[in-house]
Amino acid sequence: MLNKFIKRGHRKPSKTDSDLGYVPPGNRNSGSISNSNHLVNHASRGAPVSATSNSSGAAIRTVPPSGTFENLPMFRDVPVTERQNLFLRKSQICCFQFNMSDTLKMVREKEIKRQALVELVDFVQSGSVKITESNQEEMVRMISVNIFRCLPPASHENTGSESLDPDEDEPYLEPAWPHLQLVYELLLRYVVSSDTDTKVAKRFIDHSFVVKLLDLFDSEDPREREYLKTILHRVYGKFMVHRPFIRKAINNIFYRFIYETERHSGIGELLEILGSIINGFALPMKEEHKLFLVRALIPLHKPKPIASYHQQLSYCIIQFVEKDYKLADTVIRGLLKYWPVTNCQKEVLFLGELEEVLEATQAAEFQRCMVPLFRQIARCHNSSHFQVAERALFLWNNDHIRTLISQNRSVILPIIFEALEKNIQSHWNQAVHGLTVNVRKMFMEMDIQLFEECQRQYAEEEAKAREKEERRELTWQRLASAAARGG
Repeated sequence: MLNKFIKRGHRKPSKTDSDLGYVPPGNRNSGSISNSNHLVNHASRGAPVSATSNSSGAAIRTVPPSGTFENLPMFRDVPVTERQNLFLRKSQICCFQFNMSDTLKMVREKEIKRQALVELVDFVQSGSVKITESNQEEMVRMISVNIFRCLPPASHENTGSESLDPDEDEPYLEPAWPHLQLVYELLLRYVVSSDTDTKVAKRFIDHSFVVKLLDLFDSEDPREREYLKTILHRVYGKFMVHRPFIRKAINNIFYRFIYETERHSGIGELLEILGSIINGFALPMKEEHKLFLVRALIPLHKPKPIASYHQQLSYCIIQFVEKDYKLADTVIRGLLKYWPVTNCQKEVLFLGELEEVLEATQAAEFQRCMVPLFRQIARCHNSSHFQVAERALFLWNNDHIRTLISQNRSVILPIIFEALEKNIQSHWNQAVHGLTVNVRKMFMEMDIQLFEECQRQYAEEEAKAREKEERRELTWQRLASAAARGG
């Protein structure tokens, strides 16, 4: 609760915290902007500023004096020949921005902009008149001006907290969302429209535009990330020329997240997009895609906040294994490489994902990795955290996994027999004890001779261990006696 108050008290203002002008796109935590190409008029400075341009070439306009913000007619109220000109004027009006945090300021102007955005969305969606190239360029420029902005500092940057529970911490909601939502809706309608010619549109929705769009995935507002997810997915589907670049740019976001920051709000949404992309990969799978699995997806199991995106990550991993069963060994060894040592909740997630991978694993791939795999599973059986031990024992309830184990029982049972016996003898949780007894009974029914052989070997090893312990105790007793006599 304290974190909430600290966050609200120290949050730096977003671009909407200035009454006039635009904050050009930039990195989070960027300081004041002193570029000669940028001019930002803050709320504390009442003098208007003239139009200039941001780095993307979009016009930076300030709100005109009260009473001069023109309320334009609706498209249906003007002749068809005048609609292109009206479209341009409405796009230019929507380039003005307001302080949406203050609901009492410029109410009329804000409503005029909202109505203009609604009209533009309806116009693009209807497809009644094809938009000219110059108007498309102006519209994309207006969209860029509105959505590409400095994001406010993330929660951890305000509070200094290393990790915040998303259930306890309310997400930051963008004050300008009433306008931003309509801008995003306009962009989405433009991208999906059958009238949009990709040969023309790719001049405006270029690599620079895509990179800035990807930067916005770090927004804390879940509503914005949901729109971004849908739009980027549609851009990927429509603009084939951008596909390799989008995949590479997403890779770079993952690399930075994994190896540098371990902080990003939109990893789950990016993985959702990739899940759909992976599903469409042609077979045989390209080497580039396999490298993406090894270098980006599998290492995503390393960061601490994996719980926030594990479901989407697991889906992507399973898609790879189902596409190419030979990748199962690579995936399982990758999971073992990043297996958590002290984080029990993370272990439960790993075990759940492991079960899904094993369901899609064939016998040959299973045999390649079963020795290190069941050494780890044996450690999970003996975990003092009952959920970890219980989840590991649940693997035997899966018919396919049980069949794989049965076919390779001569290798697997000797590895896990000791862990099963220790659970029966000393595990504190009754549910774990009961599940262990059931697994032990399954092995007895699979191969009684093998079970008895493992039991005999376990008894011999236990006898040797006791004998070794007795010799150690005896040695210490002799040393203690010798020390007493010498004293």
